[in-house]
Parts: sequence; structure tokens; C-alpha cells
Amino acid sequence: MYQAFFGLREKPFALTPNTGFLVQLAPYQACLNLLRVALAEGEGFIKVTGEVGTGKTLLCRALLNGLNSARYQLAYLPNPHLTPLALRQALALELDIEQAAQLDEHGLLEALNRRLIELARAGRSTVLLIDEAQALSHDTLEALRLLTNLETERSKLLQVVLFGQPELDQTLAREDFRQLRQRITFSYRLRPLDVTDTTRYLQERLAVAGYRGEPLFSTAAVRLLVRASGGIPRLLNILANKSLMVAFGEGRRRVDRPQVRRAIADTEGCRSAAGGWRRLGWGLAACGVSVLLLVGAWPWLAPLAEVLP
Repeated sequence: MYQAFFGLREKPFALTPNTGFLVQLAPYQACLNLLRVALAEGEGFIKVTGEVGTGKTLLCRALLNGLNSARYQLAYLPNPHLTPLALRQALALELDIEQAAQLDEHGLLEALNRRLIELARAGRSTVLLIDEAQALSHDTLEALRLLTNLETERSKLLQVVLFGQPELDQTLAREDFRQLRQRITFSYRLRPLDVTDTTRYLQERLAVAGYRGEPLFSTAAVRLLVRASGGIPRLLNILANKSLMVAFGEGRRRVDRPQVRRAIADTEGCRSAAGGWRRLGWGLAACGVSVLLLVGAWPWLAPLAEVLP
């Protein structure tokens, strides 16, 4: 609805993890730098954790797109709900091992070992990336550890990068996972964005979407967005998108605190700092575009309805 009004080619705050919108903020760049260095070291597990919505999947995809395919053989498992056997089969398929589904466990391990040695002789490191790793079962985590036992006299044949929520740390802290925990050679914890990060985040995503002009979000609006979202990028995207909808509905070319307040009242999961507005009667549970936003937009949009086909 608001793209033409603000001079945008596309939505700047969509929830899909589009690497074209990755902003090189300090926490993201530090994480990617660590991942590149860790993979160059060629040993063990690497772990990246962060709260829901902090951008782990986006970073995972950025790493997949950024690694040199001539140097690395990449395997990506976005669905961690796998049994130990299914994990080995999925890895075998990613490594182009034919008829992996027909092999028994012993045959599958033999095939994986041969393929990993073949890739190593060709000068390629094999890297397995697992998203949502906090959902891995205990048996599957142990199977994953055993897979990293495959090695030559000089190096590991398989490196594993785990992307997960803080629950992954809690699982690995268990005594029965001490062997796997000792193999985590590098780890990184994504932090929420602060006001400086968020200002840049909003401006650069708008620029990628085609916006040219003065900052669309006032300093006060940005501070309120950070407070309500806790600096979580996914919540920032939701609130920024709704704030632009409110501004468009009111015919305003800039987002300030009142527009953000209406977006906060319309969004579940915001911090309690915004609870006062809900108690004052702003709140309507959001499902897509809420009645609150539509009612706010209608008086200004009504003239357009007469000319639109």
C-alpha cells in the first residue's frame, strides 16, 4: 500500500531472510568474520546462538552465499527434526552420494567416509550447516559428534556449524554432552541491536528498497522502536512496517512516536514498556493488517478509492 507513497521499489521490512537486505552491522560482521576464520582453521564445531528473530537464518544464508565453492563443499540442513539415520542420509544426499536411502547404517558411514576423503583429496573442505539446531534430539546430536570423528592424520573431514536459540546452550551444558562441548572451537552469541545499530538498520534497508531522501524515522521514533522490540530485528521489521502503514494512512511523510505507538499497540510480543498504550485502549490483536490500521488509514485513503480501478 505505501511503497509508491514513499518512493520504494519493494517492501523494506519483509520477514523473509533476504540476504540482499543484510546490513553490515557490527554484531553481524563480527559473526561472519568469526565464521570465516573458524572455517579456515578446519577443526571441530562452530556455534552461533541468539534469541528468536536476531537474524541467525539470514547469517546462515549469507555464509552459504559467501563461501568459495571451489574451496568448500557445503551441506545445508534447514530441518533439524531428524533421527540419527535420517541425519546421515540427508548429509549423504547433500554430498551427492547415490542411493543413500538404500544403504544400511554401516554402508552409509562407509560411503560418507569415502566421499569426504575424496573431497579432501580434491582440496575441498566439507562444511555442514544446521539451522534451528536447538531442535536436534539428543541422539541426533550424539550422531553428529560421531560423524566428526571421520578424519585423516592431518585434519577433520567434516566441520559443523550450528545455528540455534539459547536452548542449544542449555542442552550442550549437560554433563552427557561434555565431549561435544569440548569440540566447539569457536562460538558467537548474537546480541540485540542498540539505537545506533537500529538507525543504520532502518536507513540501509530503506535505501536497498529504493528510498531516497531525509530519514523516514525520527530519532524519537527509533528509540521507541528499540525499547518496544528489545532490539530484535524481526520485531523491528514488524513494527517499522506497521509504522509506515500508519504514516501512509495519515498522509505523513515521516514516522514519529505517535505512528510507532499505534504499531506497538497492534503487535503482540512487544516489550511491556508499550503496555500502557494497550491498557488505554489502543490494543487490537493483530492478524495481518488490523482493523486499527485500516480505520486510521481510511479517512485519508477514501479520496483515492474514487480514482482507483
